Amino acid sequence: MDLYKMNFWQLLIAGGPVMWPIILCSVVALAIFLERLIYFRSIKINTQQFLEGILEQIKRHQIKEALQLCDKVSHPMAHILKAGILKYDQPRSRIKESMENASLYEIPKLEKSLPALSTIAHICPLLGLLGTATGMVRCFQAISAKAATFDTIVMSDLSAGIWEALLTTVAGLVVAIPAYLVYNYLASLVNNAILEMDKAAAELINFLAE
Repeated sequence: MDLYKMNFWQLLIAGGPVMWPIILCSVVALAIFLERLIYFRSIKINTQQFLEGILEQIKRHQIKEALQLCDKVSHPMAHILKAGILKYDQPRSRIKESMENASLYEIPKLEKSLPALSTIAHICPLLGLLGTATGMVRCFQAISAKAATFDTIVMSDLSAGIWEALLTTVAGLVVAIPAYLVYNYLASLVNNAILEMDKAAAELINFLAE
């Protein structure tokens, strides 16, 4: 049987039952990646330009207009800055505390589903290893069955188990490697967003505390 001529269904059957959770993991990983990609595209803004607009409104004592600017933007930064602006006439510590409390709600929105993606990247190689083990069990079962009847063991008797062992190993790695790369990419987007939010929050605090 030629691996490169096998269709998807034939690969699933040859890979045994462990192939199904691996395929499920691949579907979930792809769904998470697409959802997060759409999310980050939807909140993309020029953070420096946005912050400058907010500070300009506050400089003119147009607090209501500054809050309206925040309401027009879906980026978590806008909600964090809004929490600080609402405390504009209070001490620095109160402004900072308000923004930190807001970040507790906003940062998890950025990190949504990333733990699941990380889990998939880690368990898929283990699922592949499990498939390798079950494939070897099938080989030894075939050997045992032949030995019990004193029949000659030929390579075709072991081929099903070997196929299962190798295909699940390959499938686990094929899913895990892209999932790990995608996880790191999304994690970098989250880290960059948090860094920008921290810088913007610090600038707003310093500006309001002057």
